[in-house]
Amino acid sequence: MTADTRPRSCASDAAAPLTRVELTWIEKRIEHWIRFGRDIEETILDRRRRVLSFAPNSVFAFVRWAANDYGTVVSRIDILRAVAPGEAYQTVPYVQPGGEILLRISGWPKVERILQTIDAIEALDIDPAEAAPDYWRHAHNRLSAGDAPRAYTRERHRAWLARRSVGL
Repeated sequence: MTADTRPRSCASDAAAPLTRVELTWIEKRIEHWIRFGRDIEETILDRRRRVLSFAPNSVFAFVRWAANDYGTVVSRIDILRAVAPGEAYQTVPYVQPGGEILLRISGWPKVERILQTIDAIEALDIDPAEAAPDYWRHAHNRLSAGDAPRAYTRERHRAWLARRSVGL
């Protein structure tokens, strides 16, 4: 659906097996946004807050940034897979119920590096939400160890699509 035709809910359906992410935007103070991912529902809470809902197995990037009078206090990016009912998950602030964490990075230099990595994947005409989950784990581990992640390539993406098609 396009942004103009997506359902706009006034109340959430607690029985739906969706992963919900609360987004807040208070200019230059608190900025939570989705960098990539395909939401299936949007609930507007007020002019500064909304909730996006993701179907099970959807992959999305959730960016959180906050500042005070002295500068940035939080910079974080989480790349998550929305879980199905009954699946194990990790909790993440502002994400209900939680998700499978594929990547969790904090600190602006590392967050910026992941945002550049996402841009590079998009430059290959690949939707980052369709990238191999193992790649996001790789990027997390490399950055956590102080190394740069290897580039995501079309060949790696084709291999992931082939593995996924046979159920591996």
